[in-house]
Amino acid sequence: MPEETKNSKSLGELFGELARESSTLIRQEVQLAKAEMTHKAITFGKSLAFVIVAGCFAFVAFQAMVAAAILALAQVVADWLAALIIGGVLAAIAAILMIKALAAMKNEGVAPSQTVETIKEDVQWAKKQMS
Repeated sequence: MPEETKNSKSLGELFGELARESSTLIRQEVQLAKAEMTHKAITFGKSLAFVIVAGCFAFVAFQAMVAAAILALAQVVADWLAALIIGGVLAAIAAILMIKALAAMKNEGVAPSQTVETIKEDVQWAKKQMS
């Protein structure tokens, strides 16, 4: 019996231990998240640099193709008219893409809705566990 009382803890002691262990777990999870996000940010940054360089080359290539299209059309119509036609087509395409993109952005929203929902579910679960 004396050994049993030595090993048994009061409810307050158990809750205190649970609180300490929970806070330790949370700190460790935060440290892990920080380390993971740092690694992901570095990897993302490197990849983004390659995307930017590729985008620059693609833009120059696109300009060359536009010039070629203007020169080809200039074989059929006046030079100024060829440039005006190609420019007008490109402006129309840009306008359509911009309208679609703005509409999609307006409908999407900024809040991380799925994360907010799972946090609400976690809070509800914790409340049920406490009662």
